[in-house]
Amino acid sequence: MPARPIAVFDSGVGGLSVVRQLRKHLPHESIVYFGDSARVPYGTKSPRTVCRFSIECARYLLRFDPKLVVAACNTASALALDELRAALPVEVIGVVEPGARAALQAATMSNARIAVLGTEATIASEAYPKALRRLAPQTPEIVPIACPLFVPIVEEGRTGADAVSRAVIADYLAPLRTSDPHVVLLGCTHYPLLADAIREYLGPKATIVDSGEQTALVVAERLGQTHATADRANRGTIQVFVSDNPPRFRAIGARFLQEEPHSVTLVAAEEYAGLDRVDCP
Repeated sequence: MPARPIAVFDSGVGGLSVVRQLRKHLPHESIVYFGDSARVPYGTKSPRTVCRFSIECARYLLRFDPKLVVAACNTASALALDELRAALPVEVIGVVEPGARAALQAATMSNARIAVLGTEATIASEAYPKALRRLAPQTPEIVPIACPLFVPIVEEGRTGADAVSRAVIADYLAPLRTSDPHVVLLGCTHYPLLADAIREYLGPKATIVDSGEQTALVVAERLGQTHATADRANRGTIQVFVSDNPPRFRAIGARFLQEEPHSVTLVAAEEYAGLDRVDCP
């Protein structure tokens, strides 16, 4: 078990921000990643389609005999986590509950409201409000905000220092700027790349919570509990597989990973799509 890799999947490149946090907190672990770049984005697709795509991605990663699977996609975690857990023979960790738990803790300490930023599908699913209320029935006020333009802005290499991204941030987050303190939960793997710009716009009273970093901490805790942590003398490796356009994925992925993904391998559709019957609601 300790020598087996951690498997991570996402609808595209954004999940590499979660891999970056895994590398930060678990540098000795090897990681195998699948980015479904041929079918991105998941955030505007139906729940049934998100469920089917997510299970196909995760099942592809089973060939690497992972010790657990991380659903790094917020949309997949919001819409398909139960189905993933039922379909896979290994533990599956999503990004919603770890982020919700950290946001709730920060809000309780500062008597703040919680703003949840996410894709259209994540916000429509109400996954974060449901998780927050499940963790604490007396949860603070929750303000969900769909920010669909954040994804293309980040993939264009804009991280808040330019006029376009500043204008989009202001358009989405203006209602938060005039109210007292907020915990801002970044409910999409692209959004951490805008964290500094969001913090600058909202001011020092806002606390930013990165669900990806919180997920990495949960993975570290879980591996410790199950005695599945890799040998700390090792330096973990990263293998990246994608369903389309490896050169573009490699170029954009470096921004999320903050290191060059040396190996990005194209996977043919027949290797991951439609091979197994997928039961989704």
